[in-house]
Amino acid sequence: MTTATADFAKRLDQTADDTEALLGKLLSDTLLPDEITRPKRLMDAMRYSSLGGGKRLRPFLVVESSAVFGVPREAALLVGAALECIHCYSLIHDDLPAMDNSDLRRGRPTLHKKTDDATAILAGDGLLTLAFDIVTRDEIHKDATVRLLLTRALARASGIGGMVGGQILDLAGEGRFGDREPADVAQLQQMKTGALLRYGCIAGAILGQSTPKEYQALDDYGRALGEAFQIADDLLDVEGDATALGKPAGADAALGKTTFVTQLGIDGAKQRVRDLLARADSALAIFGTKGDVLRAAARFVAERKN
Repeated sequence: MTTATADFAKRLDQTADDTEALLGKLLSDTLLPDEITRPKRLMDAMRYSSLGGGKRLRPFLVVESSAVFGVPREAALLVGAALECIHCYSLIHDDLPAMDNSDLRRGRPTLHKKTDDATAILAGDGLLTLAFDIVTRDEIHKDATVRLLLTRALARASGIGGMVGGQILDLAGEGRFGDREPADVAQLQQMKTGALLRYGCIAGAILGQSTPKEYQALDDYGRALGEAFQIADDLLDVEGDATALGKPAGADAALGKTTFVTQLGIDGAKQRVRDLLARADSALAIFGTKGDVLRAAARFVAERKN
């Protein structure tokens, strides 16, 4: 795995660079057909929250799951950019005073602190809608059915039964709407965090027009990786360094959130991560050595420091 780990790091950095460049073009001031104008304040806010930072793990998962099937990199990067727009919009809204009320994101003031609440809300709305403009583009795949399946899967990962639904369950678990509602942490995080990570994995299967068994393998891998990511996040909130995180540590405890750590304890959470890594590894067996970079990605997610 040493070679695969080194290859993973190189490929992650390259995808981050490529995604940054692509997002820069997509968020330029150049008008698309049927657009009237791109307001400067809105575009500046969208660029502030989307460019110049982040590991770009979600686009990386799209690119690498697509590579298993020999999908053209340019097509996978476009789908990854759409997914990253959804992710960045979710962070803008998650940081708002009505949500987690965060002042820092990636070591910088959050967008509503840099500008104001209204601008932040609209910048998030802009990124959300841009994502669906991107994912439906003809250059992603010649088959309109493939583009439809990608779009539908992204909507479901992002929406009611995915990220947005998970967000409201999270708030309910904090007692925001009256009595604190006991949270099914695994279900909540499968929706709030895991759904977009899973999409990054199944998008490659959709683009590559995989067999049902190959799709299921990437689905299983994505679910395991998503849960491992969230447990690592919960552990970092307890054990992590605020400087490395780029945001305050201990935020979950301050908000009274139920997490994997509060339910399993630190040792139990770490054991759960090890079990999930084994599950992810097993899911990728069908791909042989083609799955090595994705295996390294799962280990990266489990061992990350920010």
